[in-house]
Amino acid sequence: MDLFGQASQKKIDRVQKKPFSSEAPSIDLQAPLASRVRPRTLGEFIGQQHLLGEGKLLRRTILADRISSLILYGPPGSGKTTLAYVISQMTGARFKSLNAVSANVQDLRTIIEEAQYFKSQKGMRTILFIDEIHRFNKAQQDVLMPDVENGTLILVGSTTHNPSFSINGPLLSRSTIFELRPLTEKELIQVLNQALEDKERGFGKLKVEIEPEALTHIAKTASGDARRALNALEVGALTTQPDQSGVIHFTQSVAEESCQRRIVYYDRDEDYHYDTASAFIKSMRGSDPDAAVYWLAKMLYAGEDPRFIIRRILILASEDIGNADPQALILASAGLQAIEFVGLPEARIILSHLVTYMALAPKSNAAYLAIEEATKDVEKEVTEEVPNHLRDKSYFGAKQMGHGGGYEYVHQFPEHYAKQTYVEHKGNYYRPTAFGYEKVHQERLKELEGLARERKAAH
Repeated sequence: MDLFGQASQKKIDRVQKKPFSSEAPSIDLQAPLASRVRPRTLGEFIGQQHLLGEGKLLRRTILADRISSLILYGPPGSGKTTLAYVISQMTGARFKSLNAVSANVQDLRTIIEEAQYFKSQKGMRTILFIDEIHRFNKAQQDVLMPDVENGTLILVGSTTHNPSFSINGPLLSRSTIFELRPLTEKELIQVLNQALEDKERGFGKLKVEIEPEALTHIAKTASGDARRALNALEVGALTTQPDQSGVIHFTQSVAEESCQRRIVYYDRDEDYHYDTASAFIKSMRGSDPDAAVYWLAKMLYAGEDPRFIIRRILILASEDIGNADPQALILASAGLQAIEFVGLPEARIILSHLVTYMALAPKSNAAYLAIEEATKDVEKEVTEEVPNHLRDKSYFGAKQMGHGGGYEYVHQFPEHYAKQTYVEHKGNYYRPTAFGYEKVHQERLKELEGLARERKAAH
């Protein structure tokens, strides 16, 4: 046997000594309720019907045991890890898992070696689940590339971060992205009832009488997060003293104490942040003050920087309101100074003042369209030279070159208007609407056109 053959045999011997059964954890009765009642089959899984409903692609893939590399993306408590666990229970392939928080390149290489052995020697596929895969840096993700490419590894990654921002492009192109959504209140109530009825892993052996209002309160405050809902249920059930007959009365008051402050899922620098900001802006643009104030409240509650919010209001004041209400930009600028001076929590009142004003102000994007169209002309066409009569004649030698010659000083004319060429390429960029104060601009342009005709006729 040559040197390379010996090395290969040593690798196989090393791999054969290790146990490689699928990592399906046994029930730990001391584990948190959310961990104990984790669904084991698709039948137990609640929510994500857009992915797992009858006939949907992901459901068909799991049932047929034809999993290919995929990324599960969604907010906390939406079922990403649970779905990977269901796959581990239903697949005939080897199932290995890592958490990107604690795993390193050596851990990856070990699993890759094992996967290569089982594929070449036993014809077995290996599914590698990586929880929080966004925490792997580029180099760690690159280690996976060759074996994901040739099918040695089937990657299942989970992340709360938008894969477009957090996963390498080449790895992303070889995976299917499935976006999970926050659970609805109805689905969360199903999750809670399932845990209450489960005698093996949940609270089915306890005498818990829970008020419908308590279930609804937990579901509302969980913000679509099943783990948070189950944690609140567990805290309330285990800390409430049973009555003389052993019944635990889980009231709305108990639910409120168990939930404490509601946590709003809102990342400060990625897509949930920008999605919320987008909804905020579009609500003001769409003249819906109630929706705009709701998104404002959500951002502030989640800890958003008020300066980020006021910047968006300033932009909207010009882009979407413009000259239809010239006071909008002035008010927004004053608001910037006011929130810096006052600070939170009172600054939220100033922001609400601004947001409701912007939402109800007349709208026009004529100023925005004007600069957009003019910019395109500047980019695409030959740059215009400044006409000679408009050039500066204040410096030495300018008059000798004829700069400023023939310029008509408008204040020497009636109505302070003189029809003269200000640019050779005359674009019709600013087209004021008939809304709000911009109607005055519309009428003024018509008036100037009339004056120009009169001057031309007089000459």
